[in-house]
Amino acid sequence: MASMVLRFFALLGVMLALALPAQVSASDQTAIREIIERQVEAFRRDDGEAAFGYASPSIQGMFGTAEIFMDMVRQGYRPVYRPQVFEFREIVTLHGMVTQKVHVIGPDGRPVTAFYPMAQQPDGSWRIEGCYLQAPEEHQA
Repeated sequence: MASMVLRFFALLGVMLALALPAQVSASDQTAIREIIERQVEAFRRDDGEAAFGYASPSIQGMFGTAEIFMDMVRQGYRPVYRPQVFEFREIVTLHGMVTQKVHVIGPDGRPVTAFYPMAQQPDGSWRIEGCYLQAPEEHQA
């Protein structure tokens, strides 16, 4: 079982390394970054309703309530829940999705790269479709 988990994360790391630059307008880049910033600000305030509101409809459907969503974030995503540093990097295409890369230093002082796949809504707005954390390339063994 442990070897399957390790293989999954190794494969995920390879897939994330294969990200390509995305062709996204300047206004969409700004909108994507604003949505992510607003969610992180909501995490800092422990405003679960606001943070949940920036998630895509599919993520909202998966978790059902802001409380369940926030429990998951607190337990599994401490670096983005309470970041010391949160710096936007390039926007890439990953598995066909526009994905924002962010350099994060979590509350424990460890750096990670956060990948935020984004979903454009029918009205043109953007919502967060997930978040994947990976040790930065320079820190991987």
